[in-house]
Amino acid sequence: MSDLAQRIIDGGGSVHLTYPEARSLAGHTDAKVRQALARHAETPPEILYYLATDAVSEVRRAAALNPSTPPKAYLNLAGDMDAEVRADLAKKIATITAGLEGGGRKGACDATYQTLDILASDQAASVRSILSDTLKDVAGAPPATIRQLALDVEIAVSGPVLEHSPVLSDDDLLEIIRVGPAEGGVGAISRRARVTERISDAVVETNDVEAIAHLLGNASAQIREETLDSLVDRAPDIELWHAPLVGRPRIPPRAVKKLAGFVASNLLFVLEARTDLDDETMDAVKVMVQRRVMGKASEAEENAASSKSCKGDFLDEDLPIKMATKLLNAGKLNNKLLSNAIQANDFGLVLAALAIRGGVEVDVVKKVFAAQSVKGVVALAWKAGLSMDLAVLMQQRMARVLPADVLTENDDGFPLGEADMAWQLEFYGCRSGNSSGAQSSFPSGPPSGSGAGQ
Repeated sequence: MSDLAQRIIDGGGSVHLTYPEARSLAGHTDAKVRQALARHAETPPEILYYLATDAVSEVRRAAALNPSTPPKAYLNLAGDMDAEVRADLAKKIATITAGLEGGGRKGACDATYQTLDILASDQAASVRSILSDTLKDVAGAPPATIRQLALDVEIAVSGPVLEHSPVLSDDDLLEIIRVGPAEGGVGAISRRARVTERISDAVVETNDVEAIAHLLGNASAQIREETLDSLVDRAPDIELWHAPLVGRPRIPPRAVKKLAGFVASNLLFVLEARTDLDDETMDAVKVMVQRRVMGKASEAEENAASSKSCKGDFLDEDLPIKMATKLLNAGKLNNKLLSNAIQANDFGLVLAALAIRGGVEVDVVKKVFAAQSVKGVVALAWKAGLSMDLAVLMQQRMARVLPADVLTENDDGFPLGEADMAWQLEFYGCRSGNSSGAQSSFPSGPPSGSGAGQ
């Protein structure tokens, strides 16, 4: 191997290259040399164009990520047989698109936009998902590409742009809701930083219970008073809405009085603690609190206040371990089934699933929910190999956590580190080792900054 070839491998970008040297290295027989050249910041665009067609995928991947690779090479890379090459191109091309203004073609070659169109239709959902995630905040992204991603059948693809893209107008969002996005798409729209009354009305009209819960929990969502009243009228039988309704930044007085008639006691005290209610409404809430505390509520109020999902009585029941085991053996004890179980208030089955799937003692599972520990609930879901979306639902419906305290997913999925989650379970007495989502053993002490029981 020549001295230059060895230096380009060892020194990477610190090695200065002349054009003749770069051209010579492009034909080197060692793929590692060509890969190092494809990564080099001083490699001329025409050499990178040549390397983008290299027989070795690692070389093509390096060319795909190099900022100096010319747009005319994108079309070849977008059609590459290796999905990882296409994925790397998707990561990079958004940084180029970010510099465009108004989403138009002026100032950028057509190849860039053609490449975006190709990647948005890629057969691999992972490639489309990367493209969506990298374009979700780009104001200059082509509207046609964003709309295509927003209507993708995979929520992992459509979700990021539906929730974040500034390119989507209200008219776009209304049309997407009308056509019907992927499952979970309406909920993603409900979580947008800016939700107008038109969009809120459209979300409510879908009768998507979870999406409406996200809408109610979105403090920035504008909801007409009439719409909010109608949701409060429907809410007694939809417990998922209770906490976000109580936590809305502004609630009409008549809606507050209705809520005071059926929400759980802990939420009733939240209403009483609000400082934005007029004297008449506050007096009505205080009367309801006193009636609940004194046990003088009407029969209907008593039924609502004593429901299992509100009082946590499900923690005192024997769990359907045999049924959960049978479902697990049949491959059916999954996120979808457990989400449906929560909606049906079958909390015992969910507790049993957490114990069986995670190899966690039943007493530990019950202790976590009795303590209303958001970190503990997240840790249980992680150890059982369940989704963070389900963990959020368990916090809201089963642990009765207030909206502001609910732990939600971050860019990495679970908001806590694995060591923190393992320690949370140890804190509640878990003696188990391996599981589908956990480490082989628990650490001996709490991670830095950890707060048990939160």
